[in-house]
Amino acid sequence: MAIRSEQSQRAILDATMALLDDRKPGALTVQKLSIERVAREAGVSKTTIYRWWPSKAAVVIDTFLDNHIARTPIREDVPAIEALKEHLGSLAEIYGGREGHLVAQLIAECQYDPAAMAEFKDRFWNHRLEAALALIERAVQERAIRSDIPPMVVTELLYSPIYFRLLLHTGPLDRKMTDQTLRAVLEGVRA
Repeated sequence: MAIRSEQSQRAILDATMALLDDRKPGALTVQKLSIERVAREAGVSKTTIYRWWPSKAAVVIDTFLDNHIARTPIREDVPAIEALKEHLGSLAEIYGGREGHLVAQLIAECQYDPAAMAEFKDRFWNHRLEAALALIERAVQERAIRSDIPPMVVTELLYSPIYFRLLLHTGPLDRKMTDQTLRAVLEGVRA
C-alpha cells in the first residue's frame, strides 16, 4: 500500500507541475487550477488528493517545495557569510525560472485567500524564515555581522530584494543581483 501511496503522491505533484508549466501551451495559472483537473491528469480520485492535502493551495505549495529546498540549501560546512551568499544566489536563480512564476502566483493567490496564506506560511514560509534567521544568527556568532541589529531586520534586508524583483519584475534575478545586495547590506551590518 505504501508504494501505491508514494506513486499516487508523485503522480499528483508531477501532474500539478505539468499543468502549471507556463512553457507549455494551455498551461493553467494557480487561480485556474482545480483539484478535479489535477486528479484527472494524475489518474487519481479527488478523495486521494484530499487524503494528503487540505486544499489546492497546499498541493501547489508542496509541488513547489518538491524540488525547491533541495536546490536552495543552507550549508553548515562553510562560514555563515559564504553559506548566505550561496543560498541567496541559488534562491534568485530558482526564482528567475518557472518555480519563480509559481511562487509569485501562490503569493498573489494568498492575498485574497486567508486559508491559502495560512497554508503558505505553514508549509513554506515559516520553515524557510527560521532557516534564514538561524543562518543570520550563526553569522552573528561568528562575528561576521553586528550583534546590535535584530536578525529579522538583517534577514528582511537581504531577502526582500529577491521577492521585490520576483513580484514586480524590476530586474534580473541572478547571483550578480544577490552578490550586490549582500555586499551593500554587509557594509551596514558588518562587525
